[in-house]
Amino acid sequence: MNRESRFVIVGLGLLGGAYARGLRRAGYAHVAALDLKEEALAFAKEKGYIEEGRTGEFQDLLARADYIIFSLYPTTFIQWVEQYGSLLPAGCLCTDVSGVKTGLVDKVQALLPQGVEFIASHPMAGKERSGVDASEASLFYNASYILVPGEAPQSATDTLVSLAKSMGFGTIKYCTQQKHDRMIAYTSQIPHVLACAYVMSPRCDEHSGFSAGSYRDVSRVARINAELWADLFLANREELADETEELVRNIERIRAAVAKNDRAELVALLSSAREKKEKFG
Repeated sequence: MNRESRFVIVGLGLLGGAYARGLRRAGYAHVAALDLKEEALAFAKEKGYIEEGRTGEFQDLLARADYIIFSLYPTTFIQWVEQYGSLLPAGCLCTDVSGVKTGLVDKVQALLPQGVEFIASHPMAGKERSGVDASEASLFYNASYILVPGEAPQSATDTLVSLAKSMGFGTIKYCTQQKHDRMIAYTSQIPHVLACAYVMSPRCDEHSGFSAGSYRDVSRVARINAELWADLFLANREELADETEELVRNIERIRAAVAKNDRAELVALLSSAREKKEKFG
């Protein structure tokens, strides 16, 4: 890829910031960002993550963009494209970081002008803190990069793969919108559901001195961005509701074995879980 290509990142939060830092570290000279927060843009510009930042009057930046990366909540992403999508120049390639694809990809593609290519993607990276000041270029190192290419030209898909690899991503996964959302409900959303439900116990209030690694491991992602994850949960409500039912069923099986003092059943359940973890990681 041409290191003189022009990138515009729309939404300079944790992942938008990681993209900015990753692109600059990979040698791309022209990285600009749009965000509603002046302080986020000022911080990123001072640190050298971006060349330019705007809160408004950004038509000229969009007109010159070769690549646009949308780092917005799903509903905000669709609203942005409805309002400003007509400003995107023919020939630019767009992607996103959204944690849900069904109900988003088709809407965005239908709204974009002819000649603008959008390929959905999802960097499987994150942390408990949010904001550009919490971003790290290393956030993407050896992370999985999920692509939902649909009917996009192979050349455009290859370009995004090349870009991802230049920023340090390891595994590249290809899937449909439906497969993405089904798997993300299990690998990403359910752990947040579990962590939040876990710390809702009144015992959480007095865990200090009684907790160690197990508590930290299970509760870590309960330090959650509530607005973002509420959007993600609701956007993927069917898949997440099904996966939550599966989790509740399995918890109930363990609860019942404990309540009945059924050691054999409990050993069987715990052994089955251990074997699956050892087999699949």
